[in-house]
Amino acid sequence: MSKKLFVGGLSWGTTDDRLKEAFARFGEVSEAKIINDRESGRSRGFGFVTYADPGAAELAVRELDGKDLDGRTIRVSEAQAQAPRPRGGSPGGPRDMGPPRGFGSDRGASPPRPGDRDVRRDGGGPRDRDGGGRDRGRDNGGRNRDFGDDDSGGRRGRGGRG
Repeated sequence: MSKKLFVGGLSWGTTDDRLKEAFARFGEVSEAKIINDRESGRSRGFGFVTYADPGAAELAVRELDGKDLDGRTIRVSEAQAQAPRPRGGSPGGPRDMGPPRGFGSDRGASPPRPGDRDVRRDGGGPRDRDGGGRDRGRDNGGRNRDFGDDDSGGRRGRGGRG
């Protein structure tokens, strides 16, 4: 059974081959991989070394942790299983933006001003806060107009059916 080690603190100039060479003296290295940035291609400063023999991996941890490699002090430890990450959305998962705005308490809401519109709690449509029904004295874009009694059946622009 193989064993994977995490190697941190690597120099940006360290290559896969150099990493394999440094760890090969403790046993057979089946893989040595430096992790690179996706966008720049530059080393992220850490990598993984996989040994075929778990005993060789334990020896490498004891001997190389805290030692110098390519001018940098490296950290060597047993690699941990990668935690599952949520799929989709933005990197890092969905962001918690709190409760939707406009719901819950009205803390922080400004006090009503004369002429503000409100929604009726009895299921009716909008009304003025002063209690009036229709928008009196306001240009309402053609709504609530009285077209008279012309037997048109409520249809604008057409005559009655005959």
